[in-house]
Amino acid sequence: MSSESNVKLKIALCNPDLDAEDQERETRNLLREIKDLDVENAGLVAATEIPEGSKALGGVLLGMLQAEVTIGNIKQLLGFLGDRLGGKSIELEVEANGKKLKITASSREELTAALEAAQKFVAES
Repeated sequence: MSSESNVKLKIALCNPDLDAEDQERETRNLLREIKDLDVENAGLVAATEIPEGSKALGGVLLGMLQAEVTIGNIKQLLGFLGDRLGGKSIELEVEANGKKLKITASSREELTAALEAAQKFVAES
């Protein structure tokens, strides 16, 4: 059930060292862990929404997933992402109340700063 008060996230795992199969496995593992959290909905990004330069495999975008959470649970999800993805290159797109914020991080420090920016963005939206 989508709602204006929910926050939508698109997460792209950017690991050029992984082949397509390993990237897909890593993405699906992360998705399974996110689904264990208190999220409204989560899934892989369909290949119909292909951003320029992305690769698709089996109808879904390689290394991309999306989640939707309530404003009350965004801190938990962002904290989980910080713990789980620290040190990995990711692109994060946050959408709240019709506004979007795109963030790229390639180190634990950048990810921490990006997640703080995302929380502030959501609080101000």
